[in-house]
Amino acid sequence: MGARRILVEFAQSPRWQALVLLRARRMGGCSEEKVRYPIRTLNDASHRRGLFDRLAGLDPEQAALWGSLTAPRMLAHLCDQMRMPLRDQPCAPIPSPTGYPVVRELFLYVLPWPKGKIQGPPEAFQADPAQWSEDLATLNGLVDRYLSLEPDRTWPDHPHFGRMSRRAWGAFCYKHFDHHLRQFGG
Repeated sequence: MGARRILVEFAQSPRWQALVLLRARRMGGCSEEKVRYPIRTLNDASHRRGLFDRLAGLDPEQAALWGSLTAPRMLAHLCDQMRMPLRDQPCAPIPSPTGYPVVRELFLYVLPWPKGKIQGPPEAFQADPAQWSEDLATLNGLVDRYLSLEPDRTWPDHPHFGRMSRRAWGAFCYKHFDHHLRQFGG
């Protein structure tokens, strides 16, 4: 039985449901929905709004706290990355331990990403930066296109992580955006 299946079965079990309700009570009665799905994802409107608020607050001249990207280059990189789940930018697979389901789950949902240690695929660095406001509008449009796709469709593989669902792409995109926002203090 795969690790993902074990996790899914546990999340649907009465024991997990009881833990969710207990945690909700301990947190002062916050909604069960917020307790059940603590994973940040681009698929959630409030999480998405938070990311775009942070992007809007960034200064294009802000220096990176780590890595070699400039803020405009980072924004163009996020646009390139959003083209992957849309199949606008096919990527060749990159053999990596992160392609194994258990390792993928850890990287997407549990472990923090190392700063300046992971190199994305070359296809994620294709676009040249344009005007900040244009790139921000492009990114917003790409995210809207992503959200309009049928959730049950066959999603493209990620070059590092392999087979991905909408849930996995949403978690990846959120974590990727957040990683680069932190890189620029956002």
